[in-house]
Amino acid sequence: MFKEYGSYDATGLAELVARGEVSAAELLEAAIARAEVVNPGLRAINIPMLDIGRARAGERLSGPFAGVPFLIKDIAQDYAGVPTTSGSRALRNWIPTEHAEIVNRFLGAGLVIFGKTATPEFALKALTETELWGATRNPWDPSRTPGGSSGGTAAAVAAGIVPMAGASDGGGSIRIPASYCGLFGLRPSRGRVPPGPLHGEFWDGASSEHVLTRSVRDSARMLDAIAGADIGAPFVIARPQHAFAEEATREPERLRVGFCTRSPLGTEVDPACIEAVRNTAHLLEQLGHHVEEAEPEIDGQALARCFINMYFGQVAASMDEARHATGAGDADFELETRALGMFGRALSAGEYVSSRKQWNGFARALGRFHQTYDLYLIPSTAMPPSRIGELAMPAAQQALLKVILRLGVGKLLLHSDIVRQLVDQSLRRVPFTQLSNLTGTPSMSVPLHWAPAELGGPELPVGVQFVARFGEEATLLRLAAQLEQARPWKDKRPTM
Repeated sequence: MFKEYGSYDATGLAELVARGEVSAAELLEAAIARAEVVNPGLRAINIPMLDIGRARAGERLSGPFAGVPFLIKDIAQDYAGVPTTSGSRALRNWIPTEHAEIVNRFLGAGLVIFGKTATPEFALKALTETELWGATRNPWDPSRTPGGSSGGTAAAVAAGIVPMAGASDGGGSIRIPASYCGLFGLRPSRGRVPPGPLHGEFWDGASSEHVLTRSVRDSARMLDAIAGADIGAPFVIARPQHAFAEEATREPERLRVGFCTRSPLGTEVDPACIEAVRNTAHLLEQLGHHVEEAEPEIDGQALARCFINMYFGQVAASMDEARHATGAGDADFELETRALGMFGRALSAGEYVSSRKQWNGFARALGRFHQTYDLYLIPSTAMPPSRIGELAMPAAQQALLKVILRLGVGKLLLHSDIVRQLVDQSLRRVPFTQLSNLTGTPSMSVPLHWAPAELGGPELPVGVQFVARFGEEATLLRLAAQLEQARPWKDKRPTM
């Protein structure tokens, strides 16, 4: 077995395979062996695909990551013949008949897919705890969540099962787990990576597909491999003048960076998250960039409400699709999901369209901000990762929700304090990421800070977030590579 497996990123492993120093089969067995050690405690991989992976590793592979072990996310990244549960009991037996386009591109890059990673039901939460699969845990501190919705992916990469894995981000689901697990997470621009063939856009264009990685160069090379419109795609984004992998080797120009640590909801921000941003601002100044406090003129409460309206509507639609595909009943969905779906059905078409139109105003305001500043620096999250079960709904609230569902009074409650409290509870820990989703702009979480240990516990990673102009992933990758060199995170690993 290849004993040095965990010390390489995906690019490094691919280079070893290309030189004939190790085989794809040897790498896969090393990945499986690592999973056998850590996955029972983490629950990062929920659907093993070992036979498929071993057969694939025996093929003649080509592509930038030929022979590298890889995991895909258990939602949207469909693999023909393998269940896609989306974290829901309603879909536990649903099996797609064709690959998602992004899976075709992962395979085209030469990757060896051998499993799927856990996600919360319908990718709805910033933690990964489901009735179907249980709780996925953070390798840095197994008493805490790795985040969500790409929580299984983050746990698998941070624990060294694979050097990178498939992820997606509809409200922060790449950047949040990247922050919680000490990884690099780039969310591409709207339409950069196609979600076909079953979808033209996920979540009205708020969601983007990519990966979580340990190195910037892996993220850049993967974006080269998966970017570009597929047949019938609604958008075509011009590629940069140079490949993303090449851009990641270039020194960034002197950048103008506006930073802010204030929650757009006016809620609490943990001192460690504030410290991470301020330390990063100081590092940027040392690297020659211009940095000052500034923020776009956007009503954070209005943006949150627009995000939640989309969220409600998408849940209702996802539940209807699951019912149609499998004949699932109400009992097959988690209680909170059923409540969200009720509010989505209560939202009128006019209200939804009106809310969706406001996204343009947020994008215009951010565009005006970017006329002065190249990048917007903010926390990735407002708080450290919650402990497993900490955010579970109390029994009294569950009882109330059951009554509300039974009475079917979603329309009456849609604009009530109950829903406003739900919005605050859902987003107060992660209020910074939705801006990028609703404006379609690229953003990234970079692991530059670690919070001090509490009461003898381990240090916890704290990511910082950068938001760029639409289509300017290259700017993010150039800066990320510079930061990676200035303050390396490669050797920071959880002790497992």
